[in-house]
Amino acid sequence: MLIFTALAFAAGLLVSLSRQINGRLSLTTSPLESSFWNHVVGFVLLTVVALALGGIWPEGQRPDPPLIAFIGGPLGVIFVASSSWLIARIGAVHTALLVIAGQMVSGAMLDQMQGAPGAGWARLAGVACILGGMALTQRPRPAGPRG
Repeated sequence: MLIFTALAFAAGLLVSLSRQINGRLSLTTSPLESSFWNHVVGFVLLTVVALALGGIWPEGQRPDPPLIAFIGGPLGVIFVASSSWLIARIGAVHTALLVIAGQMVSGAMLDQMQGAPGAGWARLAGVACILGGMALTQRPRPAGPRG
């Protein structure tokens, strides 16, 4: 379980770094151009890795997914482009908090609807903590001397 936790944490670090880099690129280009290059370079890298590892599909197997399975691509493009646009306007921390909050809310709802193991109250408490933390970061700072 520790290796999965470490991999998930590393993935989160890479998402944050990727969004920051694309956000910076969108300042000198545009969010759409930033997203375009993100996906072109990612496609090239994924193709090279897939070819080096022996292909995209296992020998003799070819998946036949339903069309709805391909919606992840357009959703990813929207996520990358909107993140690039938002980071330049509201900053990396606020963008990350809002993205994480959205992921937590939707993830908890999907887990609950699919009957995933775990207590519903614990999911709700986790989401409440994330949303509460977000609310605290949105409060204006009191005026006064800084020490």
